[in-house]
Amino acid sequence: MKVIGLWIVWVVLVALVTFSSLCAAQTQGGESEDNQWFSADTLNAGLGEVPDDVNRRTPRESVRSFVELTEAEEYAAAAHLLNLSDLSTDEQAEQGSELAMQLAEIFKRGEWLNVSNLSGRQDAAIEDTTVQDPRAGVPRRDIEITSLQVGGEAYDIRLGRYQVEGEDPVWLIMPESVSSIPVLYEEYGPSWLEAYIPDRFTSSFGILMIWEWIAIPAFLLFIGLVGWGVYGFVGLTAKLLPSGAQSIFAARIKVPMALIVISLITQVLLDYVVSFSAVATTTFRVLLIAVLAWGAGTIALRLVDTIMLRLTRRLVGEIDDTKPRDQRRLLTSLYALRRIIILITVIAVSVYVLGQIQLFETLGLSILASASVLAVLVGIAGQAMLGNILSSFQLSFAKPIRIGDLVMFEGQWCYVEGIFYTFIRLRVWDERRLIVPVTYFVSKPFENLSVKSTKMYRSLELTLHLSADISLLREKFLAFAEEEESVIEHHKLLCSVTGQNGTAQIITCYLMTSDPMAGWTAEVNVREKLMTFIRDNHPEWWPRDVVVISHQDIALGARQGKQSSATGGAESPAG
Repeated sequence: MKVIGLWIVWVVLVALVTFSSLCAAQTQGGESEDNQWFSADTLNAGLGEVPDDVNRRTPRESVRSFVELTEAEEYAAAAHLLNLSDLSTDEQAEQGSELAMQLAEIFKRGEWLNVSNLSGRQDAAIEDTTVQDPRAGVPRRDIEITSLQVGGEAYDIRLGRYQVEGEDPVWLIMPESVSSIPVLYEEYGPSWLEAYIPDRFTSSFGILMIWEWIAIPAFLLFIGLVGWGVYGFVGLTAKLLPSGAQSIFAARIKVPMALIVISLITQVLLDYVVSFSAVATTTFRVLLIAVLAWGAGTIALRLVDTIMLRLTRRLVGEIDDTKPRDQRRLLTSLYALRRIIILITVIAVSVYVLGQIQLFETLGLSILASASVLAVLVGIAGQAMLGNILSSFQLSFAKPIRIGDLVMFEGQWCYVEGIFYTFIRLRVWDERRLIVPVTYFVSKPFENLSVKSTKMYRSLELTLHLSADISLLREKFLAFAEEEESVIEHHKLLCSVTGQNGTAQIITCYLMTSDPMAGWTAEVNVREKLMTFIRDNHPEWWPRDVVVISHQDIALGARQGKQSSATGGAESPAG
């Protein structure tokens, strides 16, 4: 019996603990059983009855109703769309209208608010179940309208769903957001200049107010004049600087410097002097950051370009492999740095602009849904370009070729003048420019004559008669080769017979030169001197064909030769 009694006691205890836990879970935080709304005893008791024109059933209807009421300056009615539970009944009556007016100004200037993007369902569930969102199809009891920055801190404005027992749930601005309205209004409220604008110009006309249609062109004209002044000042500074890299750099940054100053001054004016509507302010701020980033990136590019120009001038204006390898390697690295700066600038500006216009919060879901299709299209359309870009980075970092290297490409001597994003510019020996796509260049075998050293072993051939004196010719070759400045390592000079036939012999002379082009010049100079020496002193060394004008074969000896001749003479008449 004791065992049975203890068992019953344990069952009762477990049931009590389970029941108490469920009760605690239901009542914690004022939440309902299904977590679809926040429970409340009363809502805005200090504001009185809710007007009939206040619609609070869905998030979209609540915000649209708030905007319409505040545009009509019915702030007392708009206050019913705020959850003022953190205020006392008296404070709700006193501050409700003021808070509604301040929030309306924040919506106008803080962020471009698109009411259509809010949910039109009473439970605010995400209807599109195809998106990769774990909340799809699940009812929500609070949603974010917008998030604004003040002093580096983020303040969210959120809607919450509340229900008073026995009444339908409604959507209101949450108390946490209401408490941050004064701080946001201090940052995004009207500027001091707007206090002097007549009331007849403050009404809306389209997406902007009347005074904004007048002020924005004047604003743009003012900052345009400021930019023109900065442009002229930088240009004057470039003229006053001594000629050289400094003046060239200053002359090249006139436009980006003007744009940077315009961006900074415009930002100051928007923060402290004038405050436009959200649609204009958002557009201005996105453009300003894009202009600022573009200007800074362009100045960095101009700096790199100036260094490259100065280095090129130090290379006596010609980029070839006679210059030190360290300088050519530095020039190649600068080309790579230039492309990296361009890439970083484009990516940084694009990412920031997309973040500022909240692309991923509005259009992001639909774009992500079709991301695979876009990726395929971009991959197909940009395959050649992306391949060239990646190949150019590979060349710049691996350095199988450098700026100034002499390469043998498809049978032509070429100097590498530039390695760009999608192509390589080669200077042919006859001063023609050969533009080659990077992927095509790296897919073809090429000979880099400057990869280790610019030294090159050259050779020249002479075809002479068998009677030519090789010893004398060798002496002359050594003397002529040593006279050439580009011929180095004289101990490697060599002259030998490398071939022979029945009437002539082939003499090959080898010489080491400082670089390929100078080696070609030395080769032709030595060949000309050797030919001049042979022509003036030993013309009998020239090769010649042997023509037999007698039927007597001297190789058979005198007696047999005579017999052969007699026989032939006897046969000739018969023939």
